[in-house]
Amino acid sequence: MRAVVQTDKSRACGVFRTSSPGFRTRGGLAALALAALASSGCAQDASQGRGAAGGQPLQAPPARALDAYASELRAAQAARVAAAERWKLKKVPLTAPPPPEKKPEIKAREGFEVDGQENLPPVFTSIPTKEKIVFLTIDDGAEKDPAFLRMMSELKIPYTAFISDYLAKEDYGYFGRMQDRGVTLNNHTLHHPYLPGLSYAGQKREICGMQDVIEERYGERPTLFRPPYGNYNRDTLRAAKACGIEYAPIWNAEVFADHWDYREWDREIHPGDIVLTHFRGEDDWGGTMRDMAREFLDKVTAEGYAVARLEDYL
Repeated sequence: MRAVVQTDKSRACGVFRTSSPGFRTRGGLAALALAALASSGCAQDASQGRGAAGGQPLQAPPARALDAYASELRAAQAARVAAAERWKLKKVPLTAPPPPEKKPEIKAREGFEVDGQENLPPVFTSIPTKEKIVFLTIDDGAEKDPAFLRMMSELKIPYTAFISDYLAKEDYGYFGRMQDRGVTLNNHTLHHPYLPGLSYAGQKREICGMQDVIEERYGERPTLFRPPYGNYNRDTLRAAKACGIEYAPIWNAEVFADHWDYREWDREIHPGDIVLTHFRGEDDWGGTMRDMAREFLDKVTAEGYAVARLEDYL
């Protein structure tokens, strides 16, 4: 058995896309509104006028509809600006582009494979994309800061949680509230052991047991699993597959309350990088979860990156 040990560190209508969080001119807003309203008409059939023999062309939407839509956009942007100020960010976070209609092919990172990898969940550290996006993932469940939930919800920042039962069980309700906000709860084992030190049966108990807990408590059986410390071997991935796991993402960078660590030699973030952090508080790293979120968002925003939802790319 070979242990692999990682460091703990038909385009029917036009589709509008942007990674910019705001549009400040009335003309730009009206154009957006017109595009959105016009695209809604694409679903109408010929009997409603478009292209039908002898039919009348569709009428342009009334100005008040454009104004209403523009007002919604302005209100949404104003709320985002206010949230960024309230949570003391340096800039308003960028909005991620829509996820691709065709999901990227996910393979094990080179050098991270195990024997028989083609039939096992891949271990990877980034998503193949040219978009300037990164993915925030949070491990274990020790710190349960309600203000962090409010902060991420108000800023509309997606993230993915990998929880361990020995910590989550202190307050299952906290993670239920997180799930209610659209966060996916994924598998990080029952007790956070060094998995390559266990037998296949022991690893399967840790992974399948956590699958059972998440399904019982939160109604869904995860398809994502992160091995504790990023340590795994072939038995880990065999057990994960037997428990219903499809992917085993780890990370390419790690963020703390006051600094970053990197896997790559250039010590930079890159398009598609998966970023790790932990549910930790001031007793563990000299800052709060909110401090960590500010450290993360200030850097990625300054470098022109938006935060996307990992599950949308899998």
